[in-house]
Amino acid sequence: MNFAVCCGADYRCEGAGLRILFVASECYPLIKTGGLADVVGALPLALKKLGCDVRVLLPGYPAVLAALPKAKPAKNWSDLFGGSARLLTGTSRDGLEVLAIDAPHLYDRIGNPYLGPDGRDWPDNARRFAALAKVGAEVGIAGANGWVPDVVHSHDWQAGLTSAYIAASEGPVPATMFTIHNIAFQGLCSLSLENGFGLPRSFFTPAGLEFYGQTSFLKAGLVFSDHLTTVSPTYARELRTPEFGMGMEGVLNERATATSGILNGIDLDIWNPETDAELAQTYSQARLGSRSANKKKVQQAFGLATDSSALLFCVISRLTYQKGLDLLVPHLGEIVHRGGQVALLGSGEAGLERVFTDAARQFPGRIGVSIGYDEGLSHLMQGGSDAILVPSRFEPCGLTQLYGLRYGTIPVVARTGGLADTVIDANDAAIRTGVATGVQFSPVTAPGLWFGIERAFQLFSDRKVWRKLQKRAMLHPVGWDESAATYVELYRSLAGEGVE
Repeated sequence: MNFAVCCGADYRCEGAGLRILFVASECYPLIKTGGLADVVGALPLALKKLGCDVRVLLPGYPAVLAALPKAKPAKNWSDLFGGSARLLTGTSRDGLEVLAIDAPHLYDRIGNPYLGPDGRDWPDNARRFAALAKVGAEVGIAGANGWVPDVVHSHDWQAGLTSAYIAASEGPVPATMFTIHNIAFQGLCSLSLENGFGLPRSFFTPAGLEFYGQTSFLKAGLVFSDHLTTVSPTYARELRTPEFGMGMEGVLNERATATSGILNGIDLDIWNPETDAELAQTYSQARLGSRSANKKKVQQAFGLATDSSALLFCVISRLTYQKGLDLLVPHLGEIVHRGGQVALLGSGEAGLERVFTDAARQFPGRIGVSIGYDEGLSHLMQGGSDAILVPSRFEPCGLTQLYGLRYGTIPVVARTGGLADTVIDANDAAIRTGVATGVQFSPVTAPGLWFGIERAFQLFSDRKVWRKLQKRAMLHPVGWDESAATYVELYRSLAGEGVE
């Protein structure tokens, strides 16, 4: 039975009694570097509405501990990978139940949770996240303060060893699930590091943790978890090919029958143009004209000319090869020549940062760049830009295009992964039938991207068509309800409850 259908108006019964432990390295609003945090922050709350009892295990970074001032101790370790530690339990301001590992020798570091002040990975990251996984396994098996999960759901490479620790345990163990948010990050380290992290030597083979002479935390999740998920159906299929599998395609083909592609959603309360305090003017599908105040504020924030007639593209992204922003560089001058503007917020590769800041100096008033990340500014950009560019070479799901849909900021996206699953291309048939929500382009090359940009200019020139496109985009379902119900179905199956 499909739970998304059978629950009707009341989903609450479907997850009743299910106890789920999330193990992750970040969670919004406590700590965030990217989309992983948004998912780990929003999905448990959606599952809670369906009746699940969800706890999130996180490293005790300073920001996490500061957000849990009333946290209580639940467990102590005299030696957790090199120092004493304790497990704290608390509740975040949005009602999320959090377990935090207070281990100063591992996590008491200001700034990015993965990188040191020099921008390089912390040299002990393998130890830091092996500790996260080990604690995740211990809580999964023995519980915390009497709470024992039915399913341990680990996220990305940082939590990948969790399922391996559980698989190495004797006696009753919980079911395990592992979600691949981005297979490009695989958690590689020496096979001999930390004496195998306390795992059996038999695990360190090509059929286990070994990946071309190294240990892969991500592969541990792929091999030892009962079930795998990815964050979109198309990405689940792409990962089984050499082009997208990053060397893991063989493992994923072997585990194909135990893999599900489930689309990410977004928090509709946080991302709501009718209530968003970061906007100069809130608006709705029925009051799209109010967006003009936000467009003006975006232009001011980026030093752009106040020009209501300009097609304002925004980019909110890490500046990396994956995100395909190098494909945009050759077209900046042509966008300006066509009367358009670009507002870019992001950081990443130094060369790309330099190219975009140089372009801003070359085209003052038409291209604006802010290096870094600003959550409030990202909301404003979604509420005031006309279109958002997402030219990723590969994209597991993507969230910025979902925010764009929600805010009527038309996504121009590469036809790959979750971008292909969430944006309906504005081809002639889709426009005539009123289902189009954005622009897809392929191949993912500089000429392919220009084709998408050119189509955006053409659509924008007909304001009646553009307005219909915006309204349809804002109606597109981007929340968690349906996907959360699918997760509940999987959890029940894994926990042995089955389905009717």
